[in-house]
Amino acid sequence: MVKVGVFGANGRVGKLLLDDLKATQEISLSSVYVRNSLDFSIDPSVLVTTDIKSFLHGCDIVIDFSLPEATEVMLEAVLEIPKPLVIGTTGLNAHQLNLLKQASENMPILYATNMSLGVALLNKLVHQAAAALKGFDIEIVEMHHRHKKDAPSGTALTLGESAATGRGLALDKVRISGRDGNIGERSADEIAVMALRGGDIVGRHTVGFYNDGEFIELNHTATSRNTFSKGAIRAASWLVDKEAGLYSIGDCLGI
Repeated sequence: MVKVGVFGANGRVGKLLLDDLKATQEISLSSVYVRNSLDFSIDPSVLVTTDIKSFLHGCDIVIDFSLPEATEVMLEAVLEIPKPLVIGTTGLNAHQLNLLKQASENMPILYATNMSLGVALLNKLVHQAAAALKGFDIEIVEMHHRHKKDAPSGTALTLGESAATGRGLALDKVRISGRDGNIGERSADEIAVMALRGGDIVGRHTVGFYNDGEFIELNHTATSRNTFSKGAIRAASWLVDKEAGLYSIGDCLGI
């Protein structure tokens, strides 16, 4: 039985992970890391701790849906106590991403800004479409609930990367995330990544390819956060015995 440690259990996806792990065979919850305390009850057989070393020693693999600063603390800890990691935290900065890459030299890490099968396939389709539709303008719009802190979403930025690499471009050189005033005409290589926030929208991402006389839009809508928690559990089952390295959700799903 694979023992899973959940990092970020008080979050929206973290709570779902605890429930979904109860219904999963061959993988079970063994430890939970909290900064202060859990705001709900849990099986007393599960280790709940504020000590990250005890947390890591109590599991075979970690699933992390937390905040960037918390993920940074965890990544620093696994440099001393290596564990396979499934990380779904979004909004990581350059330093945190470098820590992730450093850690992956000594342990297997699967990092994904979205754990769903549909989004993994969408990224592949976006890359193919961007390469094939050379003269089309690319616009990405993402919608999330009012509580989401980072913008644009990690998923939208990953879709932007897929589009940019399909065109042989660097996203940070061509991305814009806002338009206001008399800004002039749209540039040929420009890739817009726009964010909308409101209500309880779980997640909606649209990648549009627009040309004179026609356009194509590729869309993914998440209707339940269980999509992400179940995807992360599937990823953990796949990752636990892999060699050190940095993996994607596409690697896990074979697409």
